[in-house]
Amino acid sequence: MDYDEISRRLNGPPTSRGPAFAEAPTHFASVSAIFRPGSDLLFIRRAVVDGDPWSGHVAFPGGRHEPEDPDALATAVRETREEVGIDLTEARLLGALHPVRPMPLAGRTLEVRPFAWGLSTTDATPVPSDEVAHAFWVPLQDLLDGKGRSTLRYPWQGAEIVLPCVHLGNELLWGLTLRIVDDLLERLRAGRD
Repeated sequence: MDYDEISRRLNGPPTSRGPAFAEAPTHFASVSAIFRPGSDLLFIRRAVVDGDPWSGHVAFPGGRHEPEDPDALATAVRETREEVGIDLTEARLLGALHPVRPMPLAGRTLEVRPFAWGLSTTDATPVPSDEVAHAFWVPLQDLLDGKGRSTLRYPWQGAEIVLPCVHLGNELLWGLTLRIVDDLLERLRAGRD
């Protein structure tokens, strides 16, 4: 699937309604779903940091909105450059995905705004910062085909709940980032013959 087709599907009629949130968020973050030619998608595994609820998780590059960021797009560009050394000012913006929210933490309501980007070269090599333990590319077709789909048991408030996940080799994709991926995949599947 080339960038024109990805962009058309991401910017076409929504395949489902985005989430309806009752309250306004108190904090914002932006993430970047980055494609390279050949339709590989970049993921990171966050470094393990005490007190970070997403410590060690598979994610897209991105992070918290700072006051100097003029908008959510600028946050995505800055955070991507800081975390993996990729300059998105030279990339093609393919579209935006639905905002997502994790469970509220300590009275804070975080809204994450995902953007999809297309790099012009396959030579882009992520250079992880100290916030990132590992960066890796996953073929989009593997995700579209459901390769590695499974479930995991997660302890939650004294019980165990079953959550969807995707095994990406030695990495495990689940939670907030999987919700973003599923929105992306649903849109990319729409309009297929």
